[in-house]
Amino acid sequence: MITIKRKDDLITIEGHANYSEGNDIVCASVSSIMYTTVNACLRFNASSIEYKDNGKIVSIKIINDSLEIKILIVNMMSLYKELSLKYPNNIKIESEE
Repeated sequence: MITIKRKDDLITIEGHANYSEGNDIVCASVSSIMYTTVNACLRFNASSIEYKDNGKIVSIKIINDSLEIKILIVNMMSLYKELSLKYPNNIKIESEE
């Protein structure tokens, strides 16, 4: 299961969806949403976030929460929420905003 946690200005993503061996559309969706959001944040402001991926856990720390960055992060979390509703056995979201 993929666990997505948000606490204040830190978002972590870890785990594997285990939806389908070799064709895991859930993992691909989570990754695509994350990379798109990270790249968009960095294009708006290169110092808006700190992004780390150690191969097991991805962490996104929000440094500059301008309106654009807030919108991108809210959008990312909304997309994850939609995925978790469709694939409740594969994605869990824990949020403390």
